Amino acid sequence: MKKQISTQEVSLKAWVVFCRNSDIWWLRFFKRGFKHCFLILNDGCNWITYDPMSAFTEISVQKTPISFNLPEWFSKRGDKVVPSIVEKRHKVAPVSLFTCVEGVKRVLGIHDFWILTPHQLYKHLTKFEEEIITTERNC
Repeated sequence: MKKQISTQEVSLKAWVVFCRNSDIWWLRFFKRGFKHCFLILNDGCNWITYDPMSAFTEISVQKTPISFNLPEWFSKRGDKVVPSIVEKRHKVAPVSLFTCVEGVKRVLGIHDFWILTPHQLYKHLTKFEEEIITTERNC
């Protein structure tokens, strides 16, 4: 009989950052304001960025105090920043090309095959938010 080891779950807060610009020429066909996306994570002690790019993926612990509001900083820079949650799934994700969107979806636990562009991911993440606003207006 195996002994189960109890591990403390780390609660991650997550934000998806949608960038206006990209150096990749073919991304000009994407919707304005949604050329690239990456993640900001906060584990309660550190700000961590996860940036899946075309040539490599950059994962960095940011050297800022935890009190620094990194999502607000990106927002003031002109990027769209959307809060999200990290959902741990134990189901295999669908096969897909590895893009910035796919990298972000994998971390967040989103397994929707048809979310392919940053704008589609943005619409998916803000859908629930829009439904709440619409419901409040109808009351």
